[in-house]
Amino acid sequence: MTTIDDALQRDLALPDFDWRVFPQGTERDVFAAPSGGLARVRLGQPDAPRVVLVPGVAGSKEDFVLLFPVLVAAGFRVESYDLAGHYESAAAGPQHLDPPRDAYDYALFVDDLVAILDDGGPAHVLGYSFAGLVTELALVARPDLFRSLTLMSAPPATGQVFRGVKHIGPISDMSPHRAAGLILWGIRYNLNRTPPGRIAFVRERLAVTGRSCIDDVVGLMMSTPDFADDVAAVGIPKLIAVGDQDLWPQAQHEAYAARIGARVATYPTGHAPCETAPHQLARDMLQLFAAAQ
Repeated sequence: MTTIDDALQRDLALPDFDWRVFPQGTERDVFAAPSGGLARVRLGQPDAPRVVLVPGVAGSKEDFVLLFPVLVAAGFRVESYDLAGHYESAAAGPQHLDPPRDAYDYALFVDDLVAILDDGGPAHVLGYSFAGLVTELALVARPDLFRSLTLMSAPPATGQVFRGVKHIGPISDMSPHRAAGLILWGIRYNLNRTPPGRIAFVRERLAVTGRSCIDDVVGLMMSTPDFADDVAAVGIPKLIAVGDQDLWPQAQHEAYAARIGARVATYPTGHAPCETAPHQLARDMLQLFAAAQ
């Protein structure tokens, strides 16, 4: 566990706010990825070391708005983008691939991430939840594009990863569409009791994120390949950052960290340290970055 320090005190004092507003000076564009146009945001000096933050299923670049100014103040250029099928990248998808495909798959998300990383060079990369799986696959495919890897609340499992989720694991074997519906129901009805400003934004982006995309992603998470040995073989610094109330038990995160050679940082929060513990997360990411130099 982390101890009470300045980062924790700053996190405890976070106010509710409008999650759509990025810091002044943030650059917005639409990146031409293999799956279509991806909404992207960037902040910091163009020649500074890169940090690329990848959101998870039903998420968006706005999940990292609190991390942006902290990492930029430390001398980094920070970037994020909406995954294909999500929020402001909702129009991107397998129909734009060459040749077109019928569904979202791991290759689509990995190829998009590799294209983002190729557009600027090697970066420190964070993958959030499902995107942790995507970043691991991208690392195996293109290790030259990674300076370090942070897995934030990523599934520490293979196969049907929801079987390991606390409380609901024993009843998680169902169709991807039904499982996705349950996940979306929990988000919309704010079972995690997130503040009013946050849940308002979350409901807004869910209204435009494609349901077929979420169904496909949940299906992917129910058939996750075992690539841990390949990830372990890439000799860059790795961090697993999780809340002590994460969906997956701490013991599973510890065991997975041992498999891939990662350090574990645990925070007094849930599945979204980027929202509720950004200063503690940034502190540990900066230590990771220093180890990569």
